[in-house]
Amino acid sequence: MLQIHKIESDNSLEVVIKRISTLTRRMVDFWSNAHGWAPVEAAELLSKSMLEWQSSLAECLHLWNRPSLTDGELILAWSNVGSLVEGQLKLFLSVYYKDYTNDIDAIKKNNGDIVDPDIVKFDQLRNFFKKKVWVSDEKWDEWILLIQQRRNAIHAFKFKEIGTTEELHSNIGCLLEFIRMMNDRLPYPDDIYCPQEF
Repeated sequence: MLQIHKIESDNSLEVVIKRISTLTRRMVDFWSNAHGWAPVEAAELLSKSMLEWQSSLAECLHLWNRPSLTDGELILAWSNVGSLVEGQLKLFLSVYYKDYTNDIDAIKKNNGDIVDPDIVKFDQLRNFFKKKVWVSDEKWDEWILLIQQRRNAIHAFKFKEIGTTEELHSNIGCLLEFIRMMNDRLPYPDDIYCPQEF
């Protein structure tokens, strides 16, 4: 299981959120304009996706940087984090669109047609990544499942675990690690194009 870590004083939650926001914005800026060097299908999918919403959602994380959140705020905060995680997974599959569509385990509709990454459901994404991407690194699947479960509280009419403010803050720290890892796995044409978080 992923070790949830406390955010150290020299790497405050405010700094972590700024880094998430900057890195996400720079990734979005790059991948929104992938025409010319990315495969045509991937570039078209990325250009029609609402990647800028990922950047806006990352900027919203500062709303949860308080010592104590109400239950409603926690539910909204987990939804915020979950949307960013889901967006990273969709971005990854969109960038590797050709590989994804040629994969025998690509997510399919009942009629056998492949489901494009921009409309795949969170649970289907998680299962695909568990089988094809996190093969030797189960910690990310366990963490994504936790985020998904917390995020799903927004749909609940009965009790679902939403954790604590401290747990949310620790998971925002893990979110930065996750986005860094995803960014490192994306194929940039040169190191100078690789988005940085500061």
